[in-house]
Amino acid sequence: MVLVSAARDYVNRMLQDISGMKVLILDSQTVSIVSVVYSQSELLQKEVFLVEMVDSISKSKESMSHLKAVYFLRPTLENIQHLRRQLANPRFGESHLFFSNMLKDTQIHILADSDEQEVVQQVQEYYADFVAIDPYHFTLNIPSNHMYMLPAVVDPPGLQHLCDRIVDGISAVFLALKRRPVIRYQRTSDIAKRIAQETSVKICALHVLSEPFICSLKITAVEKMIYLVNNSSGMQKLMYQQESGLFDFRRTEMSPLLLIVDRRDDPVTPLLNQWTYQAMVHELVGIHDNKVDLSSTGKLPKDQQEVVLSSEQDAFFKTNMYENFGDIGMSIKRMVDDFQQVAKSNQNIQTIEDMAKFVDSYPEYRKMHGNVSKHVTLVTEMSKIVEERRLMLVSEREQDLACNGGQVAAFEAVTNLLNNESVSDIDRLRLVMLYALRYEKESPVQLMQLFNKLASRSPKYKPGLVQFLLKQAGVDKRTGDLYGNRDLLNIARNMARGLKGVENVYTQHQPLLFQTMESIIKGRLRDVDYPFVGNHFQQGRPQDVVIFVVGGTTYEESRSVALQNASNSGIRFILGGSVVLNSKRFLKDLEEAQRIAKSSTNVV
Repeated sequence: MVLVSAARDYVNRMLQDISGMKVLILDSQTVSIVSVVYSQSELLQKEVFLVEMVDSISKSKESMSHLKAVYFLRPTLENIQHLRRQLANPRFGESHLFFSNMLKDTQIHILADSDEQEVVQQVQEYYADFVAIDPYHFTLNIPSNHMYMLPAVVDPPGLQHLCDRIVDGISAVFLALKRRPVIRYQRTSDIAKRIAQETSVKICALHVLSEPFICSLKITAVEKMIYLVNNSSGMQKLMYQQESGLFDFRRTEMSPLLLIVDRRDDPVTPLLNQWTYQAMVHELVGIHDNKVDLSSTGKLPKDQQEVVLSSEQDAFFKTNMYENFGDIGMSIKRMVDDFQQVAKSNQNIQTIEDMAKFVDSYPEYRKMHGNVSKHVTLVTEMSKIVEERRLMLVSEREQDLACNGGQVAAFEAVTNLLNNESVSDIDRLRLVMLYALRYEKESPVQLMQLFNKLASRSPKYKPGLVQFLLKQAGVDKRTGDLYGNRDLLNIARNMARGLKGVENVYTQHQPLLFQTMESIIKGRLRDVDYPFVGNHFQQGRPQDVVIFVVGGTTYEESRSVALQNASNSGIRFILGGSVVLNSKRFLKDLEEAQRIAKSSTNVV
């Protein structure tokens, strides 16, 4: 419950002390931050009767002086400009300003200059600058995620924006957790090193405030002043400046570890089809901020065209989110049977007492009906996609490419699937990519044959995309032992797994992240591969570890983290990334990076 609880606590603190009717004003990023931890009904309970976007508020001139405006925004230049215009011509009786990260002193002065009618009651920093999609999994939803894949010779302006957003998000996570980390990074990744160093600089530069920054703007004709709210002595003048100490929390026996790695170290995981519930929904249908858009699946009622998949709001999903597809079908059948029994009992209303019981239980009955409909619809839609794309056949070959050796058999199997008319273009592309990543050094002739076959069978295939992947994430670029064939311990582990067999041929793959967590638990994460930033080092095992993946995480990896945390190893892992990937998003980022690299340097 760590991240979800922290984000919910911040939202609670924004809303609970402001009485009366409120409008909650968000931006394109904070709307995600709030929506994953707070439902619409919970907002209504806090007297929030309207939720608006800050850019749409700027376009409207309608006066709503009866409402109190609660702003929750990222401290960006664009948002400060929106606020400047809105405070100059206020529409609301009061304005309460909350920011998801640290304000600059120049931004404070802009707000002070704009608040001529003194509608601003408070300005606070609440460090919920991350989207807590699960208790131990967060994302930053960065649109320009492809920037991390660009070759080192290409340094577009957007790359610094990507780094800045990641540094802000990571800093907010540790401020929310009230911990100061020791930082390590993947040696072979320039961008992981850059982000690690910039995060370290920011943490060291921030000053003593373990509680959120709170100020109030009071403007007079004589002077414009910024005040700090002090509960014991009223208003005190604040000379605002960013100083170190914001991370000076109570010392613990062992500092938490922040490990920053690059998605390109494990390009296999986001290319695989998934067969556990949450990961499979994201791969085949798509999940964004714990919501699934079903509007294109057929004629569904309007209230079922977008459904919520949240472990905090859906008990069935919480229980089954990591179960495999076959078990999910049986679990849904039991849920349908239970609902039919409840529905049958509700139909047997004969007395006033029966009617009263039904009315009392109706909200729960309606919720149960919605849950049954939601999960039946999802599983039905996924079953249809699995059949249409022959995914059981395709996925079995994918798992062989990811987990087992045998180049000759793999080449024959991939060739046969490329010739299969039932296999989709995207599945053909992923199969060739998985083969190329596995056998790039062993079979260059066969690899070229597959490239030619792919180009002839899939007109949508962009020439050179597989080669670009190999340049960015090939064996020479990777740090980790992706296929378990470098390290003797990994080779022995894979042999043991092969002898024992696997429970399910479709879920035998383990992401590289699993090995990384094992190495941390056993104290075997090599300093030469994952160096510390600066002169820092860590003796003994940390109790808390945040692993941030530049380029994005997957739900398969979040499942590994959840299972590891449930194993009582003594270490709590938290996983974060710039986005949450499925194969479509990973390939889209790859294509965009290839396009920019071609136009910028002609190196591809």
